[in-house]
Amino acid sequence: MTTDDNAFYPHLLAPLDLGFTTLKNRVLMGSMHTNLEEHPGGFSRLAAFYAERAQAGVGLIVTGGIAPNHQGVVFDGAAKLTNDEEAASHQQVTEAVHGAGGKICLQILHAGRYAYSRAQVAPSAIQAPINPFTPHALTDDEVEAQINDYVRCALLAQQAGYDGVEIMGSEGYLINQFICRRTNHREDRWGGSVTNRMRFPVEIVRRIRQAVGDDFILIYRLSMLDLVEEGSTHDEVVMLGQAVEAAGATLINTGIGWHEARVPTIATSVPRAAFSAVTQRMKAALSVPLITTNRINMPEVAEQVLAEGHADMVSMARPFLADPEWVRKAQEGRHDEINTCIACNQACLDHTFQMKLTSCLVNPRACHETELSLTPVDQPRQIAVVGAGPAGLSCAVNAAARGHQVTLFEQHSDIGGQFNYARRIPGKEEFHETIRYFRRQLEITGVTLKLNTRVESDQLLDFDEVVVATGVTPRVPDIAGVDHPKVMRYTDAIMYPERVGAHVAVMGAGGIGFDVAELLVQQGTSPSVDTAHFMREWGVDLQASTPGGLIDREPPMPAREVWLLQRKTSKPGKGLGKTTGWIHRSSLKMNQVRMVPGCDYQRIDDDGLHLTVNGEPQLLAVDTVVLCTGQESVNELIAPLEALGRSVHLIGGAELAAELDAKRAIDQGMRLAARL
Repeated sequence: MTTDDNAFYPHLLAPLDLGFTTLKNRVLMGSMHTNLEEHPGGFSRLAAFYAERAQAGVGLIVTGGIAPNHQGVVFDGAAKLTNDEEAASHQQVTEAVHGAGGKICLQILHAGRYAYSRAQVAPSAIQAPINPFTPHALTDDEVEAQINDYVRCALLAQQAGYDGVEIMGSEGYLINQFICRRTNHREDRWGGSVTNRMRFPVEIVRRIRQAVGDDFILIYRLSMLDLVEEGSTHDEVVMLGQAVEAAGATLINTGIGWHEARVPTIATSVPRAAFSAVTQRMKAALSVPLITTNRINMPEVAEQVLAEGHADMVSMARPFLADPEWVRKAQEGRHDEINTCIACNQACLDHTFQMKLTSCLVNPRACHETELSLTPVDQPRQIAVVGAGPAGLSCAVNAAARGHQVTLFEQHSDIGGQFNYARRIPGKEEFHETIRYFRRQLEITGVTLKLNTRVESDQLLDFDEVVVATGVTPRVPDIAGVDHPKVMRYTDAIMYPERVGAHVAVMGAGGIGFDVAELLVQQGTSPSVDTAHFMREWGVDLQASTPGGLIDREPPMPAREVWLLQRKTSKPGKGLGKTTGWIHRSSLKMNQVRMVPGCDYQRIDDDGLHLTVNGEPQLLAVDTVVLCTGQESVNELIAPLEALGRSVHLIGGAELAAELDAKRAIDQGMRLAARL
């Protein structure tokens, strides 16, 4: 790194001296479980994944959580580090990262009562609300054995070549379960008083430090805001932080919220750096460097957090799925080229909890580096891409980056396709960033962009390959009165919400229906861009003056009366994201949206929407009916192109309109570009 490399973000890119070693900057790539840890051949793929980020300048990497014993695995068969053979598998990861000039720590994570296993253990036999199993309450001897397993795991990590370990003490896992009265009902030396309840983590840190020596990074992930009832108070968090520091921690990282908490902490509806003030309050109490985290996704955000004294270092996990070159681009002042994490969770956390390999909606190469290669082509070809939505943009920029001559046709006045609707939804403002990224990539890769151009098949005859990515159009159901003036398609409702009346029926409770409802009830500034508003709405006290930092919520006053209707009798929103669906449902409930399943639509007239609900006739006297009743593919170019014998490819919504799927669209576009 030259002396000018930190000119753009001087705090973020400044080195951090830990005494026995120095980190090249203040960027920590935070822990993410990718499921490669359990995948056949997964460690070689992990090595490539981490090495690419290290090569691009990340200061320190922390692996996904690895259990110290079989009782601590997050699910049966999940990764653990308990013997020499398992340690040997990790060496290819550490060697790859060190070869790329980076440093890496192994996270030791014991799931406790969150383990999806009948072998789960905990301080007390209290079942987690998100787990069907009741844990075994550890005896005193068994607690000691758990501590010894942590120490053994740290020593094996050192043996495998790691530069340190991170002790996962937050998010409601085993250590956190010992700390809080919510889950610790013991009456021995491991429970009762705060001193006893924090004995377990302090002993783990102390004994690991004693075992590994002084020249080994030891990070402790401290739960600074539990966001559950009977969680820790701020004073208790400070006591634990100071005790962990005294026991030998090199760095203290921030954890926010338990997995069972009913407050969003990392989803796209959470404001950027919303919880950094919690870390800032801790800084005065500690002398070791402090790391802050949660919804920090761009260099300017990270720089501001550090410049304002909120922390000494920032942790970002998902942003390094979205863009492995995040740090390098920041160093070179190319922030407008960063592929920004939009915190959608669709291909990362949702995949993790569905036992799929982690990846990224905006970067499908993440965790697939060894099998999705975008190498330069030997013979560039002329490629036409029709449609500048997510699928078309992905294909165009990646094909052009490989060396092809690409022309991108778009019938509208701007790129983005369905993302232009998504970015207008409160809580989805981050989608602006994806459009910005693709716009910049079109410039960099030299794609010829033709806007306001509805292309016909005979205009594509001179191209070697044609990619049809013409997207979807809203489906209009066959209902009497669907052409009534009070009926709007979702596209019009999103673009012109001022035309929507005060009493609204939204037909269709899929992802678009939820988005439309969210838009229509929103009044004033979106809480996703206003931290104070967000904390009031979700009942969070950043000062943690109450146990867990929870206070009474202040529900918003909705701008409209909204009914969200669906034909199916299942719970509305059942098909939403595994880790975000509950957030959408909670938000609409706070905004008094009435979610009604089991609807059969009869007709629409001047009186409103006539329907039956579970067989009972009803009339909703609404001013507006918004159709969110699915989409139909737009692909009329295919038949004439095939008749002309052209090589044509169909991707995105133009291929399959069922439930708009940007993850699939961007992935298809990139994979097609890799094959062309």
